[in-house]
Amino acid sequence: MVRSARWVEGDLVKGVIEVKLSSWKYFSDYINQEMLDYTSYVYRGQGSAAWKLEPSLDRVLKNPKSPMREALLSRFKYETRGRRGAHPPIMATDNDWWALGQHHGLMTPLLDWTESPFVALYFAAESALRANSSHFSVCALFQVAINKNNDVIVGSESVKLINGRKPTVKIVRPLSDENSRLVNQRGLFTRGPNNVDMESWIRIYNHQPANVMELIKITVPTKGVQDCLRYLNRMNINHSTLFPDLIGASEYCNQYLKINKY
Repeated sequence: MVRSARWVEGDLVKGVIEVKLSSWKYFSDYINQEMLDYTSYVYRGQGSAAWKLEPSLDRVLKNPKSPMREALLSRFKYETRGRRGAHPPIMATDNDWWALGQHHGLMTPLLDWTESPFVALYFAAESALRANSSHFSVCALFQVAINKNNDVIVGSESVKLINGRKPTVKIVRPLSDENSRLVNQRGLFTRGPNNVDMESWIRIYNHQPANVMELIKITVPTKGVQDCLRYLNRMNINHSTLFPDLIGASEYCNQYLKINKY
């Protein structure tokens, strides 16, 4: 009997490549074999392979110039009064505020990423279980290429402004001690032009050599996803460790009801 390939790589086109795994069981093999030496990649899990790499606020506000964006942030700042402890740290930038909101359910222009491919796998698998999708994905983003693309965009007169700004992608790494979830998830964010998803941005603005993989989309069949979550739980990757609060503890316990032998 001919054994099916662990994964199949598609063509690299404009900085984007899709890798299709035949099972979640080969995710670790792929990371160990193909990604272990490349520390500049960050990862994001998506519950459906069909979903765009777009932030939650873009999914709700289709107008990139909508005044509701800034109004939402102003309202969030106001509503957090007295809810951040006795001596809350100073939030230096709007992106720090957005980051705080992101990890507490606020719709934001930020897109979550993590330095750990297995944390990304957890979020993808857990979301796929709820979404009942046929395939989920873990996307790997090459930070070096993003920064180099930004340099070209800023220095080029031929690149048109979007909403009055150069269409760069900012990598956001908040330093606030207030967000324990961000620390445990080894998290960071990207913020790009409003209503431009990350894959489209790369295809439009990539200025790297043709062999540079700026975005790797690892597609995984959802079959056996509960076993994937059990495997990650044995690695101590679960809601309890990634969400170090009562909500995380509760969801971790709920998984025992949802997944056999969790």
